Amino acid sequence: MFVLLRIVPGDPAAAILGSQATAGAIADLRAEMGLNKPLYAQFIDYCSGLIHLNLGQSLSLNVPVAGLVATALLPTLLLTAASIVITLVVGIPLGVVAALGRGKLSDYVSSIVSLVGISAPGFVWAVLLLFVFAVHWKIFPNAGVGSTPLGVLRALVLPAVATGMAGVGVIARITRSSLLAVLPLDYVRTGHAKGLDPLMVLNRHALRNALIPVLTVVGLNVATLLQGALVVELVFTRAGLGRLTLDAIQARDYPVLQGVMIFSVLVIVVVNIIVDVLYGVVDPRVRA
Repeated sequence: MFVLLRIVPGDPAAAILGSQATAGAIADLRAEMGLNKPLYAQFIDYCSGLIHLNLGQSLSLNVPVAGLVATALLPTLLLTAASIVITLVVGIPLGVVAALGRGKLSDYVSSIVSLVGISAPGFVWAVLLLFVFAVHWKIFPNAGVGSTPLGVLRALVLPAVATGMAGVGVIARITRSSLLAVLPLDYVRTGHAKGLDPLMVLNRHALRNALIPVLTVVGLNVATLLQGALVVELVFTRAGLGRLTLDAIQARDYPVLQGVMIFSVLVIVVVNIIVDVLYGVVDPRVRA
């Protein structure tokens, strides 16, 4: 990550000073920011800072990177969490309906919805939802993150749906396949033979065991949802890691980009640990 950012064409000092800056001024600023050192020396300095939990200073804003990323992280995490909720709330019932109606109209409708959700990128959904529900019907705001709890919720709906639609298709397909594999098993048939309520057999026995692959896919898809959130934030003009990343790219602000990547990786690691813990909650065999 450190090396790749620096072999991309562009000079932070030239980006800060502008096109009219002289070569001497650019060289002086590079020396002031430590960019004139050999690459290995810059890398050693950066790693020594990381050991002390110091992500460095922003080259363009001259403020601590940790503060910038922490401020932008909360709206992005909120959007990613809402996208996961949309993915599960819509995708799991869609997959259950498809599995219970295998080969019927509901199965075909669910498959079409899943295919459309997977095929269209997040920014396409974002533009469509923005045009229909914010510009044409004016039900939801077209920009910002909101200033009140209700405003935050209203501003979150369209970006969360746009980000989560691809995940809906994946979760629906996995739920359908997993549930179809569980429904013919002996313990499910025994539950029906004992006269238990079919909904109870589905919820407490079949679906609970079918959720293990779903949890795995959710953990693997967090990176995709996080990347989609960064793009969707730009469409809806939301403050977050997406805007911070774009500004840092334009300014060739290496420390900020490195900070965004490190925080993103940490989020993905933490979510996957949570998914591992949830395995034990859902499946007593794993807990034992």
